[in-house]
Amino acid sequence: MNPNEHAQPHPDACFDASWLALRRAADGAARAPELEARAAEWLRQRQATTAPPQRLRLIDLGSGSGANPRHLAPRLPGPQDWTLIDHDSGLLARARAACAGLRAADGGAVGVSTRSQDLARLDAGTLAGADLVCASALLDLVDAAWLERLADACAAARCALLVTLSVDGSWRFLSGAATTAAEAPPTAADDDLVRAAFNAHQRRDKGLGAALGPDAAPALAACLEQRGFEVRLAASPWRLRLAEPADAALARALIDGWRDAARAQRPDAAARITAWHARRTAECVPHGGGTLEVGHIDLFATPPRVVR
Repeated sequence: MNPNEHAQPHPDACFDASWLALRRAADGAARAPELEARAAEWLRQRQATTAPPQRLRLIDLGSGSGANPRHLAPRLPGPQDWTLIDHDSGLLARARAACAGLRAADGGAVGVSTRSQDLARLDAGTLAGADLVCASALLDLVDAAWLERLADACAAARCALLVTLSVDGSWRFLSGAATTAAEAPPTAADDDLVRAAFNAHQRRDKGLGAALGPDAAPALAACLEQRGFEVRLAASPWRLRLAEPADAALARALIDGWRDAARAQRPDAAARITAWHARRTAECVPHGGGTLEVGHIDLFATPPRVVR
């Protein structure tokens, strides 16, 4: 089926406000600040080429409840005008309220408008006039053709692109105070089973074609480089300390989701996956000292320079 023929967004592409709120702190801590700094500098240079300086036009794709512009606006120069795009009008109403009163890094005004749109219908017109296009936790839902359309639309707009918190398919439980792979014990065989099954499940159709899941960020980088963009990637892992109540709540939600997806993908291993779930959930307790690290990738890309 052509993704544009979906009358309603796919259930796997719909996220409720409680999940978005649960992950907000982890998202904010994980982002790659060096890419945000590059985006800010690129926008300053872009603005300096116009006389008089124009308001910066930013688009956030799959904006949800507005966490991405709330994080980025105070870190980028102003004045800014944001357009938040999502298929969920209820979340967009929350986003509009949450973004009221935002100021740019230099104190400049931040305007916010919303647009209810199915991202399956993304084309050059969606991004026309943008200086910077942003998205967060979106790429794992899309297929290769969607990435090609996104890259074409960015090339047509000659805009930069900042895409954050794309899953890379990795996660691991670190024991005690360990925070690096070198310090971690060998990964349990059951972790390997669940991770492989979950990543396979991630590649199912989420309403935007056969999803790329953890392969999406490198695939987008390749699409952009083919069009002359300069692309930088940076790791942005969640590091959830299981003794901390907020981190433990997010970890339990992740473990629940991994169990459900893995059992759907591997019903033959349901008992083994259920036992894994009980064991890992039991580690999310106040007296525990472990960490759950979940891999993500951030991407920043700038269009080719115009040769005069």
